[in-house]
Amino acid sequence: MYNLKNKVAIVTGSGRKKGIGEAIVLKLAAEGCNIVISDIGVAKGAEFAAEHIGATAEMNEIANACKALGVNVITVPCDIRMESDCANLMDQTIKAFGKIDILINNAGVGYIMEPFTEFKETSWDAVMDVNLKGAFLCSKHAAIQMQQQATGGSIVNIASQAAKSGFPYAAAYTASKHGLIGLTRSNAVELGKYKIRVNAVCPNHITTALGHWQNKFFSDKLGMDYDAYLQSIINKNPLGRTGLTSDIAKAVAFLCSDESAYITGEAMNVSGGEEYH
Repeated sequence: MYNLKNKVAIVTGSGRKKGIGEAIVLKLAAEGCNIVISDIGVAKGAEFAAEHIGATAEMNEIANACKALGVNVITVPCDIRMESDCANLMDQTIKAFGKIDILINNAGVGYIMEPFTEFKETSWDAVMDVNLKGAFLCSKHAAIQMQQQATGGSIVNIASQAAKSGFPYAAAYTASKHGLIGLTRSNAVELGKYKIRVNAVCPNHITTALGHWQNKFFSDKLGMDYDAYLQSIINKNPLGRTGLTSDIAKAVAFLCSDESAYITGEAMNVSGGEEYH
């Protein structure tokens, strides 16, 4: 449908089952892309505990699911807070496939939430380092390669409804996602002359493993039953449901394809009409 056959796509944060990253790699693989699955791989301290990260074993399971769709796949563990890891991610992609056509900056931290006046500096740094600095570093090194290829490429940043609206207990998350839109727009303007398009997708709530954690966090804070809280989210949505990971994956595939050849610098809401600015 999107003529993505034999394109090469890197997707960060794609090593967790039932996550947005997994949905994106499976959609791109179904469209014929060769895939680079990347995640941190191992737990690193309290901010990046095992229950919140994509482990190597999960990455390999997702890789096998992509291979079953008839495409070539590699897995590359990457701590996107480290520039050397981001450069290595691009180098390993080039060694395997010879080019980079697509980068999806999907890795993110949405599980560190604290009252603003109690927000720890270490918490702030952890969120910013992944959500904003990581996207900057991966985009920088992907763009270097895309410029050398002279064939352009597509970078898609997975932002959030929090890139457009504020949320309590989420000062760092909201600031990082607003910043990601700024990075998207700046890069679109600067990289357009190299045929590199840069866009963002802004999902609203999706009950992934992270979404489940957020549901529990906010329902507890509001003193609501979990199911009642989830229903309140559904009730305020014009389309009457929460988002699906497949909704985001479809939007990403469109922005990676020639069907969106004249679209860059956009922050596309995929929210069932809940967010419309």
